[in-house]
Amino acid sequence: MSIGKPSKSKPYQIIIGFMIVCFGACQNRVQEDQEINFFSGAKAEWITDRQELPQYDSLFYLNQPAAHFRKTFSVGKQIAQAKLLITAAGYYLASINGNLVGKNVLDPAWTDYDKRVYYTEYDVTNLLTEGENCLGAILGNGFYNPLPLRKWGRRNLREDLASLGKPTLLVKLVIDYQHGISEEIVSDPTWKYAPGPIMKNSVYIGVDYDARRELIGWNKPAFDDSTWETAIIQEGPEGNLEKSFFPPVQITEEIMPIEIYALPEEIFIVDMGVNFTGTYKIKINGNRDDTITFRFGERIYEDGTLNPMTSVIGQIKRKGVGGPGAPEVAWQTDNYVIGSSTPAWFQPAFTYHTYRYMEISGLENQPKISDIRGLFLHSNVSKPNHFSCSSELLNDIQQATERTFLANLVSVQSDCPAREKFGYGGDINATSESYIYNFDMQAIYHKTVYDWLDAMKDTCFVDTAPFAGIQYCGISWESAYLITQYYLYLYYNDTRIVEELYEQNKQWMDKVARIHPDGMIDQGLSDHESLQPVPVELTGTSHYLQCARIMVRFARVMDDPIHEEKYQRLADHLRSLIKTKFWDQSVTGDINRQTLFATLLYHDIIPAEAIAAAKDSLLQAVSNGPSGHFNTGIFGTKYILEALSKYVSPQAVFNIVNSTAYPGWGYMIDRGATTIWETWKESDNVYSNCHPMFGTVTEWYYRWLGGIRPDPEFPGFEEFILEPTIPEGLNAVNCTYHTPWGPIVSNWIKESSGDCSYEITVPNGSTAKVHLPLTASQKITISKNKNEITPTEIEGLENGQFELGGGDYIITVSAAK
Repeated sequence: MSIGKPSKSKPYQIIIGFMIVCFGACQNRVQEDQEINFFSGAKAEWITDRQELPQYDSLFYLNQPAAHFRKTFSVGKQIAQAKLLITAAGYYLASINGNLVGKNVLDPAWTDYDKRVYYTEYDVTNLLTEGENCLGAILGNGFYNPLPLRKWGRRNLREDLASLGKPTLLVKLVIDYQHGISEEIVSDPTWKYAPGPIMKNSVYIGVDYDARRELIGWNKPAFDDSTWETAIIQEGPEGNLEKSFFPPVQITEEIMPIEIYALPEEIFIVDMGVNFTGTYKIKINGNRDDTITFRFGERIYEDGTLNPMTSVIGQIKRKGVGGPGAPEVAWQTDNYVIGSSTPAWFQPAFTYHTYRYMEISGLENQPKISDIRGLFLHSNVSKPNHFSCSSELLNDIQQATERTFLANLVSVQSDCPAREKFGYGGDINATSESYIYNFDMQAIYHKTVYDWLDAMKDTCFVDTAPFAGIQYCGISWESAYLITQYYLYLYYNDTRIVEELYEQNKQWMDKVARIHPDGMIDQGLSDHESLQPVPVELTGTSHYLQCARIMVRFARVMDDPIHEEKYQRLADHLRSLIKTKFWDQSVTGDINRQTLFATLLYHDIIPAEAIAAAKDSLLQAVSNGPSGHFNTGIFGTKYILEALSKYVSPQAVFNIVNSTAYPGWGYMIDRGATTIWETWKESDNVYSNCHPMFGTVTEWYYRWLGGIRPDPEFPGFEEFILEPTIPEGLNAVNCTYHTPWGPIVSNWIKESSGDCSYEITVPNGSTAKVHLPLTASQKITISKNKNEITPTEIEGLENGQFELGGGDYIITVSAAK
């Protein structure tokens, strides 16, 4: 994996819109065996149009057409290769000779633009032709030029974001010829621009598109741009320019509607069948000048009309809340004005919505299902891992969880993809292992850690990265900076991030000590969305303890015994504080006892001689929960899934997960959910229906049903635990997890004979520490790579606890007698 490093030279900055770009100045050079970048060769300038940003908040809601930039240039014969380097402050969409460049959308990734800006490199060799060519680009606002929406009536991104301004573009095209000469075309004042049909674009609310203003052929060489204005140089953002190294945001799936139905007054509802994050494409027929309006929601009301309220931006739901000029209700909305050419396909750019249902008004005739497709977009992380089982309910929960996770991964891992779109650290702490079990998160989590590095302050904790002005949740949110590093180390043996940031990590721990000198965390948010109160002293101090233990291990990695001892003393002190307050004395008052005992067990606070008592207390707390189910919140749910399985039985967890009673995941599915809710209680107004924090159940699937667990002493699965659970009520599991050594397969099935068959793959070079449920009356047989093995060849096989090296195994355990 290649991670861009900050340049020692004066940083360039880039801004790109959405379309097609052409560069101005050219410079010839002899080809050199070095990486193409913005810091050598011809100098690319940040360019923009001449339209000034509004002076008053209310004016941001008026039309501000997105500028189309173009540059024509000549190309000689015998091109060896051509690379396009492009970025923007905001978003861009690029093309060459009318053909889109790449598949990325909402590019570049959101960052604190005054700290770092990522650029993308494309191979565009096949897009160029001998003779005249045209590079085109459209600039969108993104998070660099947001609307002054006052979320919750008070949070204005134009005041809260560290870096914002007018969208700007940075481009370099490098053409290498076969005879050894190279040519560079860069963004500069020779570029030309004109306003286009995108009249408004907001990453939150949506897009207004006027097809009457389309510039036909604008991104092709023969277009007459004599009336276009020349671009101007603008000082770009101050951040270091770095090459993108993580999966880009792309459209990964086209979703066919399952139903379209008509309401009175020529309103049509499109049901996509699932809740997701993205946009759409639609074939539009109608009369010139007619306006078609699209609204979006996660739900419908009982009468079939759209319910957009759970995805309203920033809870702006009445007049005056959103600030001057803001809509009374900030629902997700696009508008399209029909031009001269119909039918026409419309696909909005520079925005994304969260929805299952689309409301269309302004069309004379009901659209056909073949005329509409939902476009699911997210950071295109690979999904090499898999879980499925014999329970349809558990499979539905898994699919809803995967969909929720991806919907909340649009260059940052968000807590909800419509209302806020912010990268809250608490949700990352709760779900990062769950994400890792399902997707390859190594590169995107490196980006996440850098986002936190850029967001953090010296004297307080912040809640999101990139920083969005919110700073009240405390250490349980900002500690995502360190805890995410640990999971990169644990699951990928990624020591590079540890080595790179070790000094900053020590400084961060010093900051925590300054803010909370006695160690007890007494400020911040605790077990968010728990159905009963949870003191932050419990969850916050537990996260501090977790960080201290992480630093013990990191100090060991860095061969730093002095700090290893320092952080061990801190960990012992914090454990003692928690034990004294929450175990050694009776805890009275209104407190979520499920979260209490699960936290104490998960973080190894309870002494060995008291585990039995703590286990009984946890069981009693679960029994007292609604329907005997969990009532835990963002952290307590992760903790109780693990603690109840480890100290009581995975069967107890399975019984809850496999139920449709309230509260629970099965209840959500039974109520029609296709993504995971923000709250255990169903919400049709306030809370998001697409929120990842309760998706930690998928981690339990992999860890306990598949039984695949990392060993902290052997990071990266050089050695690992393989302990599949065979609960009553479940007949089969298929589970695959890809490690740095290769795939681990843990499949099992209960045969009709009563035997249980296991199909196991251990990657070459690694070792599985296998634990299978086995009684004295059961017999076990094993074959490796289709060759039967004598049981005595494997030590501990007869007890169900043994080790396996690399290979494919079939193990059969006879029915219990």
